[in-house]
Amino acid sequence: MKLNIEVEQETDGRWIGEMPELPGVLAYGATREDVVQKVEALALRVLADKLENGEAVPQAMAEIFAVAP
Repeated sequence: MKLNIEVEQETDGRWIGEMPELPGVLAYGATREDVVQKVEALALRVLADKLENGEAVPQAMAEIFAVAP
């Protein structure tokens, strides 16, 4: 599973991006590349906060980490 970024250009020219799998991960940017970078950075902050607080993370993230025996 991938964490998807959905982007769309607003009528005023700004770009908006969000990651539906992580509620609250939404950002605006001047360009498509700018908004993708902002969404990725915000997603990492949200995931780090969830991990630090013992909250569930999307399965795609949970599968990245493996504890060695």
